[in-house]
Amino acid sequence: MTEPLRTVQVIRYVTPLREGGSLPAIVEANDGFLYALKFRGAGQGVKALIAELIAGEIARALGLRIPEIVFAYLDPILSRTEPDEEIQDLLKASGGLNLGLHFLSGAITFDPLVTTIDATLASQIVWLDCLVTNVDRTARNTNMLMWHKELWLIDHGASLYFHHSSQNWQEQSQRPFVQIKEHVLLPYASALEEVDTIARQILTPERIRSIVALVPDEWLAIEPSVETVGEQRQIYTQFLEARIAASEVFVKEAQHARKALI
Repeated sequence: MTEPLRTVQVIRYVTPLREGGSLPAIVEANDGFLYALKFRGAGQGVKALIAELIAGEIARALGLRIPEIVFAYLDPILSRTEPDEEIQDLLKASGGLNLGLHFLSGAITFDPLVTTIDATLASQIVWLDCLVTNVDRTARNTNMLMWHKELWLIDHGASLYFHHSSQNWQEQSQRPFVQIKEHVLLPYASALEEVDTIARQILTPERIRSIVALVPDEWLAIEPSVETVGEQRQIYTQFLEARIAASEVFVKEAQHARKALI
């Protein structure tokens, strides 16, 4: 149900995108395109890449605009041509499969004061971020771009934060997403119940399994864990299935937070 991702070879580090723990950068690949690359050797490591992949492909399944996501193979030998020691260390630590998003050249940061988003689209994005517990779509950092007069979503590495915690994932799957009160689009999200009905029909267990199946085994095996690769994959699947089944919980939380705003 979900198309496999392409794999490209990184041939050149172009420029860092911004400061921060994840240290993303623009790179050129052997297919001639530029990508915003998330490095496995930076910040939260492969878990940020796993969150980026799963949340991004869920968004795509819901019909939202996401730049193409690719696996990007990086040979650490590229570090030899970089004069910056921090970048050298990053490239050395990121050998193997990384994650790239097609670079939207000329895109500008979404500004809610400039661009009006309709209630359905705003509700879809709020619903998505509640599902995947994305804490990073605030007025300070919208992680949305306007490109060719259309809204595109980027940067979901801060999603699925349950996987950074030793707390019980079953319990976390049932919790309301209280951080939604900071969401930049919450004031416009007046169609959450309608969106919830449609999204639950789209995100069937089969669809969720096919998205989680995209995560490479090596990303699940890279960090010490009491679970096997298969068990870790199953946890992601079950977490999302349980959260979708209990979506009424996070929808009500979002509606309550919206009422407090308006």
